[in-house]
Amino acid sequence: MPLIPPTGVAVPTVLVTGAARRLGREIALALAGAGWRVAVHYRSSLDDATKTVADCDQLTRGAASFYANLDDEMAVRGLLPTVVQAMGHVDAVVNSASTFEHDTHASFSFAAMEQHMRSNAGAAIVLAQALHTHIAARGGAAGGRGVVVNLLDQKLWNQNPDFFSYTLSKAALEAANTMLALALSPLVRVVGVAPGLTLTSHMLSDAKFEAMHKLSPLGRSSTPQDVASTVLFALQNQSITGTTLLVDGG
Repeated sequence: MPLIPPTGVAVPTVLVTGAARRLGREIALALAGAGWRVAVHYRSSLDDATKTVADCDQLTRGAASFYANLDDEMAVRGLLPTVVQAMGHVDAVVNSASTFEHDTHASFSFAAMEQHMRSNAGAAIVLAQALHTHIAARGGAAGGRGVVVNLLDQKLWNQNPDFFSYTLSKAALEAANTMLALALSPLVRVVGVAPGLTLTSHMLSDAKFEAMHKLSPLGRSSTPQDVASTVLFALQNQSITGTTLLVDGG
């Protein structure tokens, strides 16, 4: 059921990074279906972002798209204020955008590590910082509290050495998840959501994806809908902070 706020209460607004395509889009649609206005962040997929906005707008009016290169610190620092200016207020940030480039211990480089750290960890931390500043400027708890959801990865609890720099960046974000929850309380909650194998890619055949999906104890890993519903749960449950919800089939 969509969330219908009381008369005079603003519709809650969420910024979802990487919301033009794939898992970010599914999260954006689920939140719009639950009554959230969605700020759809994109980097290179303008057409996809436009479609996501239109689809969200069918569910909760007021969706809009926002461009930012999350590798660029100044662009990240300007993103949330830009959303606030356009949409009036922001109540939550879902850090879904992710650089996901393959490397190994043998091909590892400082450049690869920095690329992943900037977009996957640094951007999420800066956006959490910006949300806290915005919530405090609204009057703190009296003006409503905020929440940040960071998309992590079950790889952190099931380590293997592929996607070396990506995994390091998610490990950094998982550590930041705990530190931010402490630093930004009580105005902003910070929750991690760690999907399992959820969507295939050009690096994985459909047959291989299906076989790997069945390796979990439940016989299936996470679906985009599973992850999106967990993000919504994290946004709505006022007693969760500083922890990570694993959605991976066990």
